[in-house]
Amino acid sequence: MPVQKLYVYDSTLRDGTQGEGISFSVDDKLKIVKALDQLGMDYIEAGNPGSNPKDMEFFQRAHRLGLSHAKIAAFGSTHRIGIRVEEDPNIQAVLSAGTQVVTIFGKAWDLHVHEVLNASLADNLEIIRSTVCYLSGLGKEVIFDAEHFYDGYKNNPGYAMQVLKTAAGAGAKTLCLCDTNGAAFPDEIAKVTQSVCTAFQNVRIGIHCHNDVGMAVAGTVMGVLSGAVHFQGTMNGFGERCGNANLCTIIPNLQLKRGYSCIPPERLETLKATSRLVYELANLVPDERKPYVGAMAFAHKGGMHIDAVHKNPVTFEHIHPELVGNQRRFLMSEMSGRSTILSAVQKVDQTIERDSEETKEVLAELKKLENEGYQFEAAESSFELVIRKMLGKYTPYFALEQFKVLSISPNPANYTSSAMIKIMVDGKSEVTAAEGDGPVNALDKALRKALERFYPEIGKMRLIDFKVRVLDGKSATASRIRVLIESTDGEENWSTVGVSRDIVEASWLALVDSVEYMLQKTRGK
Repeated sequence: MPVQKLYVYDSTLRDGTQGEGISFSVDDKLKIVKALDQLGMDYIEAGNPGSNPKDMEFFQRAHRLGLSHAKIAAFGSTHRIGIRVEEDPNIQAVLSAGTQVVTIFGKAWDLHVHEVLNASLADNLEIIRSTVCYLSGLGKEVIFDAEHFYDGYKNNPGYAMQVLKTAAGAGAKTLCLCDTNGAAFPDEIAKVTQSVCTAFQNVRIGIHCHNDVGMAVAGTVMGVLSGAVHFQGTMNGFGERCGNANLCTIIPNLQLKRGYSCIPPERLETLKATSRLVYELANLVPDERKPYVGAMAFAHKGGMHIDAVHKNPVTFEHIHPELVGNQRRFLMSEMSGRSTILSAVQKVDQTIERDSEETKEVLAELKKLENEGYQFEAAESSFELVIRKMLGKYTPYFALEQFKVLSISPNPANYTSSAMIKIMVDGKSEVTAAEGDGPVNALDKALRKALERFYPEIGKMRLIDFKVRVLDGKSATASRIRVLIESTDGEENWSTVGVSRDIVEASWLALVDSVEYMLQKTRGK
C-alpha cells in the first residue's frame, strides 16, 4: 500500500510572529525560509505584504533564494465590501509579492460576518467568490483559509459549508478548516472534518489549529486521521495567545507513528536543528520539555530507568532520538548509579569499566559536590570538566591570578559595573578591564578580551541564559548561591554551574567553566 502524502504548510513567519515577544528581521526570515525548505516543507507562508513594508521587502528578496522544495505563499484577506476586487489595495499588495501561491482567509462564522464585517451573509459569500475567482483567474494557486470554521459549523453548519462551496467553486485548490479560537476538542474536529471531506472530494482539505485549550496538536492529528491531507502550523508552536499547532510535534507524530509522508525521511533528522535555529533567531530560550526536539525529550534520571535504557532503549523511549536529530541523555545527580556515571566517564575515556576505581571515585565526587549545592543534571558540561580533571584528561588553557569588580550606583553612564582580571596563558600574564551591565557582564567582557588574543574562537561564543538560585533561604543574604549559565557558539549549546556564598564568585566559576568547556572541545580535537 503506497504511503499517503500530506502537504505541510508552515506559518511561522506570519502567524508565528503574532505571538508575544516574537519578531524577525528580513534577514532572519530569509534564513528561516532556507532552513524550512531544507527541512522539506511544502508551503511557507511568509507574511502579509499588505500589512507592512518589511514583509514587502522580504518578498522582493525571497525570489532570489532558489528554493529546492517549498513554495512561498503570500497571505491576505478577501477584498473589502464596496470595493471592486481589482481596486482593493490589499489584494494588489498580495499580487505584488509575485508568489505562485496565495492564501486568502474569509469568514466562515456567521457571528463574525454580522458583528465584525457588519455585512450580510450574502455579501460575505460574494467577496469570497470574487476574491478567489480573481486570483485563480490570474493563474494563482489559491488556498482558502475558512476562518473560525469549527465555531461557525457548530453555530450554523449550513452556512459554514456554503462558504466552502463558494470558495471551491471559485477555484480554490485547498480548503483549510481553521480552529481560530483554538477551543475545539479533537473529537469535534474529527467529526466535522470527516463530513467536509465526504462533501468535497475534488479539492484538498486542510486544517489549521490554535492551542488555546492545549489541543492544537491533537486536533490537527485527528483532522488528518479524518481525511485532511494538508495541515498548517508553526515551528515550536509560536503564535498568538497560546500559540499555534506545533509542527515539530505534528510532523514526527504523523510520519513516525502513523506512516504518513510529511517531509523526506532523510530530512527528519534535521528537525531539532531547525527548531533551535528558529528559537535562536527569535532570541528565545528553547522550551526543553517540547516533545521530540527538547533537550529533555530523551533525558533519563532515575537509576532504574537508566539501567533499563542501557539494556534496551525501547523500555523508556518511544522512538530512537536520532530520527529527529536529538540524542539520549543520562542526567547526573545523586540518584545516578554506576551505569549512568560510566556513560559520562566513557565520553572522556572509553577504556574505563563499570566497576573500576575511577568510576567509584567519580560517583563519590558527584555526591560530594551535590551535597555542597552543585547540580549537574542541567550542567553536564561542568560535570565533564570534573571528570576530565579526575582522570588526568584536562588541559588548563588559562589560570586566574585575580579579579576585581566595582559596581557604581547611581549610575552616571550607561554601564553599572567594571571588572579587572589578571590571567596567565602559557606563562604569559594578561591584564584586562571592561565595563558592563552588571558585574557578570563586565567579567564576561573582560575575560573574552583577555583570551581572544590567544584563542580567537572565543569570539564565536556568547552567553544566552543566566539563572540564580538561593540554596538556603534560612541564611538570608549569607546563603549559598548556585548560578547556572547556558552558552552557545551558534552550533551547540552547553550549560555550566558555579556555587559559592558570593554571587559574583559563583557566576565567575560558571563563566570560567563555560569558556574552558569550549576550549576543551575545540582545542582538544
